[in-house]
This record gives sequence, structure tokens and C-alpha cells, in this order.
Amino acid sequence: MQRYCSSAGRSMICKRWFSSSNNAKIVASVIFERLPVVVPKIDPTVYAFQEFSFRWRQQYRREYPESFLKKSDTRGTGDYQIDYKPAPRISEADKTNDQRSLQRALDRRLYLLVHGTTHGSDSGKPVWHFPEKVYESEETLRKCAESALESLIGDLSHTYFVGNAPMGHMVIQPTEDKKTPSIKRFFFKSQVIAVNKFDIKKCDDFVWVTKDELLEYFPEQGEFLNKMIIS
Repeated sequence: MQRYCSSAGRSMICKRWFSSSNNAKIVASVIFERLPVVVPKIDPTVYAFQEFSFRWRQQYRREYPESFLKKSDTRGTGDYQIDYKPAPRISEADKTNDQRSLQRALDRRLYLLVHGTTHGSDSGKPVWHFPEKVYESEETLRKCAESALESLIGDLSHTYFVGNAPMGHMVIQPTEDKKTPSIKRFFFKSQVIAVNKFDIKKCDDFVWVTKDELLEYFPEQGEFLNKMIIS
């Protein structure tokens, strides 16, 4: 990265651009995730420990007078009391395995994959990939990532980019029989905010998948993505 600054009076204007050797392309990719909607199920090991801790504390609990414990029974039953009904964990999208819906795997994180042409594909045919864009003249790489996501969903009002720095980086080297430049891919995290559906365009198809499902789409980069994406 290089920086050029010119000053006029008290104001200072700074311009940034990225330089790379061997004419390598710089690509900004977006890991667009939807956080869990319902509380995830407790791991059996954690549940067993919590049960043990509760029984252990019960041995040393303080005994309250019976008259004190019955105070709650004398409360009035007004209209403010609401019967609690837990939200269902299995949705219609789960039953039909609709991977184009955000209303699935409610207790898991979902990630957006799109189908189409991508930079760095050996065959040049459409493949599954993250939203991406080649860095051109944007002020920062994050701006480039925002442009990539905005071109698909049309509006960033229901998104939140986590930080300004990328969460991961990988280099794709060209094959020996091709004279294409290498690709430096930077991954930025963005999250879905207060919306259940996006009007996704400019791609052949799209899916919302869990981390386990995502790794099946990228068997060659599985180890790298498994370390980068924590869920």
C-alpha cells in the first residue's frame, strides 16, 4: 500500500492506492452472515455440567421460611401476565430444505453464496463463490467490498460491516499453462440486520448455507475457511 498526501493551507488531502507485484489482481470478497435467530441448543456436555453444578449448589442452598415462599402466591393475576410460548426451531424452509430462504437453520449462522463467474476460476465457468469485486479506484478495500455486496442486494441499509480490516486473506496462483496474473483475495465480514429476505440480483443462483454446508462447496479451501469462519 502506498500513500500520497498534498497539503493546501491547513487542509490535507490524502489519497491511497494499492500496489502489488507481477500485476496481481486484488479482489474484495464478503462473508455475508445471518446470526442465529433463536438460542442455539446447549451442547450435551455443557448441559450435564450445568445440571451437576445446580445439584451441587442445592446442597448448600439457604432455607427460606415457608411464609416467605408463599408470598408469590398472593400476587394478583392481572392482564400484564403473558403466557410464554417458545418459538419453533424447525421452520417450513427446514422441512422443504429451501436453501434460498433466510428462515432456515434458525439456531445456526447462515452464509450467502452466489453462483456465477468469479475471478480466479481455472475453467472460466460459473461456480459458487462469495460476493466479490475487483479493486479498482475505491478509497479503501472495505469500500470495494461494500460495492460488491451492494451490487447484489441493491441496498446496504440492512447490513453491518464488522470493522475496516479484512478477516482473512489468500493468494491464488495461476496455473503453469496459463499466463493469467495471480489473485490476492481479501475477505470482509458483514452481517444481516433486521430483515428476513433480500432481493438478490446479478447472479445465476444463490443459497444461504450453514458453515458445515459451506465447506462442502469449497473442498480445496476447506481448511482455510474452517479456520477463518468461527461459528
